[in-house]
Amino acid sequence: MADAKFTDAARSAHAAPHPMANPGYGKRSAPDQLPRTGDDFPHLPPREAAIAAYVDRLPDGTDISVKTLAKTLPYGQCALRTALNALQAAGHLRRGREHVHGSGSARWITRTWFSRTARDDTWWAEFTRGELPRERQRPTRSRAFILLAALGRTAPALSLSAADCAALVPLAERWFARGATEEAILRALTTGLPTPIHSPAALVRSRLTAKLPPEPIADRPALRVLECAHCGAPGRPEELPGGACGPCRGESARTRPPAPLTALAVRAHAAVARAALGRARPLPEGTPA
Repeated sequence: MADAKFTDAARSAHAAPHPMANPGYGKRSAPDQLPRTGDDFPHLPPREAAIAAYVDRLPDGTDISVKTLAKTLPYGQCALRTALNALQAAGHLRRGREHVHGSGSARWITRTWFSRTARDDTWWAEFTRGELPRERQRPTRSRAFILLAALGRTAPALSLSAADCAALVPLAERWFARGATEEAILRALTTGLPTPIHSPAALVRSRLTAKLPPEPIADRPALRVLECAHCGAPGRPEELPGGACGPCRGESARTRPPAPLTALAVRAHAAVARAALGRARPLPEGTPA
């Protein structure tokens, strides 16, 4: 659990909205996470668990850089950098760059992906390639069942039995398949409830069917590349186990992939090449040496 100092800072931070990053940057939530509970990070030390819980509740697009978090939370930049690296090693966070197809620009945008559900290196590798990662540790109850079973906490009049939840799971799973979040489903099921409710299961079934969102428009997956949490060197996912490159793990520096050239460096190399070609061009015939 977070200490009192952290709790007070988090409350004041939520009173004033957390700063947003520039458009296109900031936090990005990983897909297919398990529903949020009151204790999602028991495997982490108290400080890291408190920071993870805070970041988890921030909306996408918020600025979760070390500098901005240090202005909001009761930790210095060094402690926050260490904590975020620990979250990366535990599978909750990855840093990298992404180019979204159809953006009309060749720019690669810096991304920080966060997952409440810890993921292994293989999952992050599949996500980086734009594939739909396969879950390797299925929960005893599905994501849809957990949401339906907890529905009564939000709206007591919609409390469902285990049999009702099992029967309604296929309908709720269709919402998840179409990209709906837990918050969106809860809002659709609990807003504007009639009084009284004679059959909670019938009402939930009706709303899950009538308010089902449309099929998402298929899009080409985004191009992504991960970066080392310590030095920022780009690399293939298999070269960054736990989010760290070989040299930062103590391996030979010869395995470090070369950093991409900046636009200025590319122009400089091109100018040198053109000058070299000009010097090497043979003189016209008859020109005195």
